[in-house]
Order: sequence, then structure tokens, then C-alpha cells
Amino acid sequence: MKKIGLLCPSDTELAPFLPCIEGRSRSQTAMLEVWEGKLCGFPVAALFSGVCKVNAAVAAQILISHYQADAVILAGVAGGLDESVRVLDTVIPEQCAYHDVSQDILTEFHPWMPSIWFRADPQLLDAARRAGQKAGFPVKFGSLVTGEQFIADEERRRLREEFSPLAVDMETAAAAHVCYVNQIPFLAVRTITDTEQEDGQENFELNCEQASARAKDLTLLLLDELKKSLPEGSF
Repeated sequence: MKKIGLLCPSDTELAPFLPCIEGRSRSQTAMLEVWEGKLCGFPVAALFSGVCKVNAAVAAQILISHYQADAVILAGVAGGLDESVRVLDTVIPEQCAYHDVSQDILTEFHPWMPSIWFRADPQLLDAARRAGQKAGFPVKFGSLVTGEQFIADEERRRLREEFSPLAVDMETAAAAHVCYVNQIPFLAVRTITDTEQEDGQENFELNCEQASARAKDLTLLLLDELKKSLPEGSF
């Protein structure tokens, strides 16, 4: 992994990373502002995509095609779905899927997936597990689902029954989809802003900055662990 593409959905989620990028320079492609430099020793191209699946997919493809990222990490916030998940817990999806796309669209048609689930890259996931042990805050591993809607109580029940996810968001599966068809390693880091007990836009806005900072912290720990596992001079 020679260059990391860092994808954040919003400017709030990207903001904690910018002071950490050494020697950063700015360019613009497809109305997206992209920052390049070094992050934890890795060359990085970082941006915020805008919310929703299409924006995340556009941004992921630009990071890969235009900025030559050979791994993509999506970092930001999410809503908690499983009852064990609390506000400011960080969720690392071992797998993610769309909850608002017919299941046969990706298995019976392009890209002819073996299941509905996009799997996290094993090497990035191993680094995240090691980082989680050092984080000093709760880090949970499991499934996540993506769709373009705010989740009400009845929909929470359906998603739990159908997918058993820890969390839900509007971008992760779309970015994972792009990485899947490009055969690029992908991982997401999502910190929880709201749950069934603490739901609504008010809680999201209240917790977004702190959750974004925690997602940044875990991502930096992950990159440090990844660096230790790679041969010297490989990035």
C-alpha cells in the first residue's frame, strides 16, 4: 500500500485530519477539494465527498483513478443500530451492504458478487484490530449497512432482523463497491453519533465533532499499526 485515499463524507469529518497531514497541498477535481501530503508516513490524498451513496462513489473513484490511491479508508460517523452500541463507540465494519438495494442486483448482475456483503480488506482489518486494543475507547467489529434514509423505529427493527448490523450510514457500502470493482483494499472507521436511545438530528449535531475526532484518532492508530506490518521502504 503505497498511497492512502482518505474519504470523509463531510467537512466536519475531514477537519480533524487536516492538521495531521504534513506538507499538504490542495487541488480540485470534479468539484471536490483534495488535500495531498503525508499522514503517519504514508502519502495520502484526502477529501470530503458530500453525503450520500453517489457522492461517496464519485469521490472513491477519483481517489483511485486521479490520485492513484491503492487503498481507501473511509472515516467518519454513523448511527448505532445494535443495542450494544453506544454514542462515541467506534465501529469497524468487517463487512458492509446496502439496505435499500434489491439483493439480487449485485449478485445476479455486475459485479456478480458471491453475496450482498462487501468485505473489509484483511490487512487493513488486522491493523484496525491492533489499533483497537490501544485506542483507550470502545472499538467494535461487525457489520454495517448503508442507505439513503434516516432510520425510524420500525425500520430499525427490519434492519436488525435482516442484517444484524452494528451501525448504519449513507456512504460506506458505496465506497466499498467502488473499491471492490477496482480491486482496491478498503476499510471504514465509523464513530457513533446517535442511537435508538439518543436519536434525532439534535444528537447527531451535538456529537458529530467529537465522534469525528475519535474516528480520526482510530484511523491514525490504524495507520501506525499498518506501517509496522509493511516492509521498510514499501511506501
